[in-house]
Amino acid sequence: MAYLKKIYLAVFSTIASTTPLAGFADEQQEGFIEGSTLNVLSRTFYMNRDSRKGQSSPTENGYSEATAQGFIGKFESGFTQGTFGVGVDAFAMMGLKLDTGGGRNGLQSSFDVLPVNNDGKAEDEYTKVGGSVKARAFDTVVNVGDVFPSTPVVSFGDSRVLPESFRGVTAINKSISGLTVQGGRLHSMSQPQSTSLSDNFATFYAGPVNSPWIGYFGGDYEATDRLTLALYTSRLKDAWDQKYASVSYVLPISDQMALTGDLNYYNATDEGKKLLGEFDNDIWSAKIGLKYGAHTVSLSHQRNQSDDDFDYLRQSDSIYLANSIQYTDFNSPKERSWMVTYNLDMTNFGIPGLSFMTRYGKGTDADYSSANSTYMRRDSEGNPLKDQKRWERDIEAKYVVQTGSMKDLSLRVRQATTRATAFESDLDEVRLIVEYPLSVL
Repeated sequence: MAYLKKIYLAVFSTIASTTPLAGFADEQQEGFIEGSTLNVLSRTFYMNRDSRKGQSSPTENGYSEATAQGFIGKFESGFTQGTFGVGVDAFAMMGLKLDTGGGRNGLQSSFDVLPVNNDGKAEDEYTKVGGSVKARAFDTVVNVGDVFPSTPVVSFGDSRVLPESFRGVTAINKSISGLTVQGGRLHSMSQPQSTSLSDNFATFYAGPVNSPWIGYFGGDYEATDRLTLALYTSRLKDAWDQKYASVSYVLPISDQMALTGDLNYYNATDEGKKLLGEFDNDIWSAKIGLKYGAHTVSLSHQRNQSDDDFDYLRQSDSIYLANSIQYTDFNSPKERSWMVTYNLDMTNFGIPGLSFMTRYGKGTDADYSSANSTYMRRDSEGNPLKDQKRWERDIEAKYVVQTGSMKDLSLRVRQATTRATAFESDLDEVRLIVEYPLSVL
């Protein structure tokens, strides 16, 4: 409870710092408070990663392990009533080190469970406190400050103890039924394990990039109950321009059976100062699935038709491709991949809230012969890697408590195994995630 109290105090201290808005809301008494919510999520996160060959591993024996406790408090006010309304969003987050597997904390690597200092020691505690001012007019909401965009080209990541965030301006419009239009301009990001809200931009494959901002615009349209379309574009200044398009369709066959189809496409080209070199990337994925009662089986194919890795913001979820999974993205140059996935919902068997998933993906033909200097990968003799292969198998079990005092408590176990030729690690990974949401307001 002491940790929860600390979270509450941090949230309210952030809200109090916006006193002009709060005072305006108090004078109006027309929705600022009535529409407010305050939620706290408790997340216990355990992860280990065993790099069998030691490739790309930050530790001498190739093994990383950490356990941490996170508390994520988010306050969202309502809007003052009228054609033009104002409000405020705020958050306070805390991560606590519970264990680092005898010092095997992953160091400064993509393991990223805890912040690690220059001496290789994991911090005992780290916090983030931030917020944004928001305004609403004519079905458009604009946020200025710390934001959590969720689009196929810029999306905050939430796969570690605390979520990633960005700082800048975002806007969402829902004036047309079924259509959501989004745009934004962001000038910094915060990694999940970072204590700063103003980190520079970094990409997953090229690393840090000295770009002053990233902007994005696009929308999702539910054309019918069965058909959904999406179209987006983004620019990481002086690095890339990205374009994204997707279509999803659901075809009911019977009360128990449905056929689903998804197609995703990205194009990425160099921009401005070409900080990541010259490139023109096309990558796409197609997925077809059959749902019958509690069972869903899907098959997907993904292909990178370009000479370089398809890159995206580090630790973000900005890659909406069918074969981007727990560890592997299957997005290397010229790589082709197939994946089969099976999902089981145990509700039909009398255990609501329990689900299972397993999948297997295999990629072939990765070839760095024509990659630019930023994305080039070479063998021990200095030659570009060719004919690279890899596969990944994931298994997941999840249970969400349905009733009682612990309602909505979720427990998830995720296991991944991947094997590859020279350009990737052979590794086994386990994640255990326990989450409990608490609604305060």
